[in-house]
Amino acid sequence: MDQETLLAMREVFLAAPESGRAQIFAWILSLSLLIVVLVLVRRRTLRAEYTPIWIGVSVGLFLAVADLDLLRSAARMLGAWTISSTIFFLGLCFLLAICLNYAVRLSQAGDRIRELAQEIALLRQRMDAGAVGTEEPGPSGRAKL
Repeated sequence: MDQETLLAMREVFLAAPESGRAQIFAWILSLSLLIVVLVLVRRRTLRAEYTPIWIGVSVGLFLAVADLDLLRSAARMLGAWTISSTIFFLGLCFLLAICLNYAVRLSQAGDRIRELAQEIALLRQRMDAGAVGTEEPGPSGRAKL
């Protein structure tokens, strides 16, 4: 196939109307996500620092469903053939960003845990050196904290 035929086929795919069922499902999904986020924030299960991210995702999904031309424009910019492939690509990018965020947080938490373990070891050493014979040793043979 030549380039013109491929471009014409791509435009046919992008101009095709979306299924009414898919659009209704996306509306329900975006509203459900927004409600779940708000309930989790209210119960203090979701930390406030994550709230803007998830509200942004639910509002972005809501806007994308409300105006499919936004998705078509994004698909054209990305060179995608269908709106669904654009949604999957954007979802993958979002998941990669979330994974990177959690990797950074885990690294920071690991560093903090190591620092705290070292501080505890130093405190135990000081207590053992300064309290020899003044306290009963614990089950490990060290003075109790």
